[in-house]
Amino acid sequence: MNQTLLVELFTEELPPKALAKLGEAFAAGIVNGLKSRDFLEADSVATSFASPRRLAVSISNVRGTSPDKQMREKVLPVSVAIDANGNATAPLAKKLAALGFPNLQVSDLERAVDGKAESFFYSYTAPGTALAGSLQLALEESISKLPIPKVMSYQRPDGETVHFVRPVHSIIALHGSDIIPLTALGLTADRITQGHRFLSAGQVTINHADDYNRALKEEGKVTANVTERKEQIRQALLAKANGDQVLMPESLLDEVAALVEWPVVYECHFEQEFLAVPQECLILTMQTNQKYFAVTDAAGRLRSRFLIVSNLATDTPEHIIQGNERVVRPRLSDAKFFFEQDKKKSLADRLPLLANVVYHNKLGSQAERTQRVKTLAGNIAQLLGADVALAERGALLAKADLLTDMVGEFPELQGIMGTYYATHDGEHADVAAAASEHYQPRFAGDALPATATGTAVALADKLETLVGIWGIGLQPTGDKDPFALRRHALGILRMLVEKRLAISLQALISAATTLFAGNANFKDPSADVLAFLYDRLRGQLRDRGFSQSEVEAVVAQNPDTLDNIVERLQAVQSFAALPESASLAAANKRITNILKKAEGTPGEINPSLLQEAAEQALYKAMVDVKPSVDSAYAAGDFTGALKTLAALREGVDAFFNDVMVNAEDLALRNNRLALLASLHGMLNQVADISKLAA
Repeated sequence: MNQTLLVELFTEELPPKALAKLGEAFAAGIVNGLKSRDFLEADSVATSFASPRRLAVSISNVRGTSPDKQMREKVLPVSVAIDANGNATAPLAKKLAALGFPNLQVSDLERAVDGKAESFFYSYTAPGTALAGSLQLALEESISKLPIPKVMSYQRPDGETVHFVRPVHSIIALHGSDIIPLTALGLTADRITQGHRFLSAGQVTINHADDYNRALKEEGKVTANVTERKEQIRQALLAKANGDQVLMPESLLDEVAALVEWPVVYECHFEQEFLAVPQECLILTMQTNQKYFAVTDAAGRLRSRFLIVSNLATDTPEHIIQGNERVVRPRLSDAKFFFEQDKKKSLADRLPLLANVVYHNKLGSQAERTQRVKTLAGNIAQLLGADVALAERGALLAKADLLTDMVGEFPELQGIMGTYYATHDGEHADVAAAASEHYQPRFAGDALPATATGTAVALADKLETLVGIWGIGLQPTGDKDPFALRRHALGILRMLVEKRLAISLQALISAATTLFAGNANFKDPSADVLAFLYDRLRGQLRDRGFSQSEVEAVVAQNPDTLDNIVERLQAVQSFAALPESASLAAANKRITNILKKAEGTPGEINPSLLQEAAEQALYKAMVDVKPSVDSAYAAGDFTGALKTLAALREGVDAFFNDVMVNAEDLALRNNRLALLASLHGMLNQVADISKLAA
């Protein structure tokens, strides 16, 4: 009979950062084990449970016995199974006994070709097996494959040594209302578990597998499903916000949900004086050290109150609130102390100390790196038409906050604190902004630098890293990229594309490479870095929704500037939708192949040598559309340029139908190649449309 199956391990407190994965893996192990043994129906649904003290899974519609199966066993080759008279041999009798069919006769067996020889087979119906045995195996397999961060060894009361992530106190295994007597980790399954450590009245008896979630909530004061518990916390935080904004990073919600079984939110406060400290410092210390949720007003300004998620519901939470307020105060005092101390010494005064910070043993110190980035930032600022002095100053101070106490305590604040300290030192606003902006974009979807100075420093910083690290032979390999060169490359490309910066890629790489002149450890990686950037660009453009052939049509030309690459792609996309596009793309591909095989460089077209009507008509059509194409291209109207070229389709088709390009007359041949070369240039001015050909 089909029933809901429940399996639970009740444990000591599990590691919170691993809880969600442990819960998912435990459930998946049981499900996969039963599915492979044919105990699940097509509509069986598994629900994973994971709380600080339990891992469990509930699966609906689980069979009590697996279905009978039709089996066909190979017994032995005919040559071995019977003698010359057709009588059964001793090996056949032995094999049949081993298979569990000692009384079978030769006449009961099927004789069939097996490869190049004949063999005997036996077909029979294997009866289904009971759930208990298969569930025992599935549980053992699931436990053995759990992604346990660190295994504990502990002894059961009977002296048995057990290995698991945390001590296990009980196991539940129910199929409907029936206990399945599993054994694991020194325990035998029952129907009893424990509820909340403090709020539960005691043991919780699960009478039926379907009652698990309800019984734990009502009798045990435990929300066992981690997703439900996380949402419970989110809603409780929002309810306590009273119109303010609660800072709820998903990672913090995940961790807190793994620390409590019955979440209750309380409001706490700290002294107003701490708001004089940069709010990023206060927020980070509350989130990182205490797992608290900071609160801001609608404008994003930090409030002097914060929210905590407790594992204890009480009508008199004063002691809980006061205890948490008492705990957070020293943390905020430390942040205030670091901030006040750091302000006593300017960023500029810290620069000599960068000489003591090793960047890479083959590339020198952070001080040497800072000088390289300063030089490159100045060059880029000049190309951008930005203030060179500000870019150089911004690059010079960008890493100085690494030497501050605040960043030493909270490395996540590097750049952010640099902006605060530079502002305090009286630096130009753009220089201060560059301290944080030069890290942008830090991840996919992150904001780009807002200022020209920040953009110049960000490009310089990422280029210096990309070229420098690659040049000493530490380029990414497979999935390994310890210096985040892929992220640096994507950041460079995003700035060039999204900010529409008309800067030569090759010039940027060349300028960065020049910085390392004289370094014996460095080998010029320009060609490899450029190819790497183009590969990242392809992926980035595909993520924008362009097809592979559209992207290849533009990127295959190795564009040196990327300021208008999106417009080129949009033009290709529009052209590809035209009825003439397929024919012109195929013709362009054919022209490319013809020109590759041609010897020498085609010269100028001589109209007097155009003898065939089709080549004369094509030449005239090209002359007619060229002014419009050139005008549209010069105006940046790439779509218009490509659509104008669609008018050449009939002439191109007629040319290839009626004209022999490789004529025996050398003058005619070269003139026709010149005509095709001119056409090829027109067709590929915006993109290589041959890439659109199937």
